Amino acid sequence: MHQQLPSKLLESLEGLPGFDRESFEAVHARKDAITSIRINPLKANNFKEANIPFPFVPEDKVLWSRFGYYLPQRPSFTFDPLFHAGLYYVQEASSMFLEQALIQQANLSQPLRVLDLCGAPGGKSTHIQSLLHPESLLVSNEVIKSRSHILTDNILKWGGGNVIVTNNDPQAFQKLEGFFDVVVVDAPCSGSGLFRRDEEAMDEWSPAAVQLCSQRQKRILADALPSLEEDGLLIYSTCSYSREEDEDIADWLVEEMNMEAVQLDIDSSWNIIQTESAKQNAPGYRFYPDKLKGEGFFLSCFRKKASTKTARLRPARQEKLSPKETATVQSWIRNNEWSFLRKGDQIFALFANHLDDYALLHSTLNIQYAGVGLGQIMKEKLVPAHSLALSGFAASEIPSTEVNLETAIRYLQRAEADISASGKGWQLVKYAGFPLGWINVLPNRINNYYPKELRILKQ
Repeated sequence: MHQQLPSKLLESLEGLPGFDRESFEAVHARKDAITSIRINPLKANNFKEANIPFPFVPEDKVLWSRFGYYLPQRPSFTFDPLFHAGLYYVQEASSMFLEQALIQQANLSQPLRVLDLCGAPGGKSTHIQSLLHPESLLVSNEVIKSRSHILTDNILKWGGGNVIVTNNDPQAFQKLEGFFDVVVVDAPCSGSGLFRRDEEAMDEWSPAAVQLCSQRQKRILADALPSLEEDGLLIYSTCSYSREEDEDIADWLVEEMNMEAVQLDIDSSWNIIQTESAKQNAPGYRFYPDKLKGEGFFLSCFRKKASTKTARLRPARQEKLSPKETATVQSWIRNNEWSFLRKGDQIFALFANHLDDYALLHSTLNIQYAGVGLGQIMKEKLVPAHSLALSGFAASEIPSTEVNLETAIRYLQRAEADISASGKGWQLVKYAGFPLGWINVLPNRINNYYPKELRILKQ
């Protein structure tokens, strides 16, 4: 039985640009299942590359993203090794519009410091990382501790070495005055834009919840904005249809927070509805599922006009490796542009040009993950981390063993697998040429080092 949309929501949307109650109710009644994914350009350029056995053929491109594709039906991503290898991310199509905001309003040809304030589970962070200059630094933050672990898993699966994952309340970023060139706030909201995918969200929706979310969004933005440099770019988005969480927030940003709204160019064929806020005529972009292939979404962009001081924090001291330890780990990772640091018993690599930024961030934020996790040194040898396998930076000299689909699945389940590996010691397990993780080849057995917490539990 189809659940009825909340009548108070429908009443609140009357008169909003682009809202057509009849077609809006009809598309929610149909509950069209739309599946979209985004390719990882660090590992694959498109679906037509030779020897990449994607288990699906894309139906159409997502019009506002160079990396986004619609699939004709939802396959079992769990049993696709390429998903676990980080070749693509399953992401709702409307939210990929973030790409247009960055392409049109940020100078992606130069290194930037970018904050994704509400990062989990990682869709927007991995998308941002795909667009940035390789020397840029992305700080991906999540307030909720358990969700920060999910965020870290997706960041390390995506690969690359220019992301720092943090677990902080937005208030912590006030100390980093003027540090970021771009701040992305995909704010927690009442969730009405996701009703087609999640009917349970309807039970939690109410006008009071909308008001509560609106106040929380203002608090989050007020906490984060000091960290944005003067003339820096703020990208604000929600998955709510409610004006109080969308256009009214835009008015508040202009009136109270000294922000200047900026306009994006949109193709008319995309069927995105451009709106204006009631008081300041700030442009916003609404996504209605009866008008395009995607869920409900809103996005708007702003420039910071207030003058900003530069953060004056004392950088935290970092525990660097000894020359002997450095020699041990250097042979595991490609190129010589790294600085090697220790956090607890774990060793990680940072791009050398990010070392000062990391020291500053470490002095005020709770850092969960940074750069490329290499592993830990035991008995003067490196026990490699899963993150190194998926980073794209593992040294080419490291031995590897190619496996077929059946063996790859059993490896990912940490089940007994028929892996034929020559030589001994640490090796990468690869499927279709893409690393899945590590094995350690011993004289009488092969130990599977795929992380237990990531293993496939389904049979």
